[in-house]
Amino acid sequence: MMRSLNTAASGMVVQQRNLDVIANNLSNVNTTGFKSQRAEFQDLMYQTTRASGAQSGTAQQPTSVQVGLGSQFVSTSGNYGQGAIQPTNNPYDLAITGDGFFKVDMPDGTTAYSRDGSFKVNANGELVTSDGYALSPSITVPNGATALYVSANGSVSARVPGQDEPQELGTVSITVFPNPAGLTRIGQNLYLGGGASGTGEDKTPGQEGAGTIVQGALESSNVEIVFEMVRMITAQRAYEINSKAIQTSDEMLGILNNLKR
Repeated sequence: MMRSLNTAASGMVVQQRNLDVIANNLSNVNTTGFKSQRAEFQDLMYQTTRASGAQSGTAQQPTSVQVGLGSQFVSTSGNYGQGAIQPTNNPYDLAITGDGFFKVDMPDGTTAYSRDGSFKVNANGELVTSDGYALSPSITVPNGATALYVSANGSVSARVPGQDEPQELGTVSITVFPNPAGLTRIGQNLYLGGGASGTGEDKTPGQEGAGTIVQGALESSNVEIVFEMVRMITAQRAYEINSKAIQTSDEMLGILNNLKR
């Protein structure tokens, strides 16, 4: 009987973690370039009182006798599917269609990656994120530039007064990882590479499996609200039924305690 209390309690714990992940998805439904996550679970070890195939007299038992000990939260699987491309008409907004990430230089010298292309221009004319982190490789917009052009292959140019032809500023590269699900999220729409993500490779947009760039647009979150609401209701029902199992076990223990009376 006590085993059922612990088993049901583990079910309540994992559903709480499930709801935590769902709530984070819903809270980021309007976050640029956000990729949704899904909580994943496993069953715990089993207590085996009779193995399958055990001999009982002259017969062999066709099944085993096992009692499970609950469930556990094991990982959050990221959905890196494409989000909708929303036009903004802002020349500094860039969206990636396809695989890959923008590369960003962090203040501590490390490199981070992002799908959020809502870039700004700082005091030095550099393209930076909303938090001031510079795009890598650096792109500097000349003072007085009247227009900025970013092609699908990442080539950046600007129209400068006094010049007949647009001035070439550089190229926006895209970093592609063998396993994007292995990236570590650190907030601020940023990821860190390493570990299971594999080594990121900088590629020219549109080549060798890298996505292309759309100027004047941003990638929306790929969170599907209806799907998340269904998952939330399922998690709530699972939490309730596990709490009911605890109540039932407690009532049965109460009956046992009252047998002497």
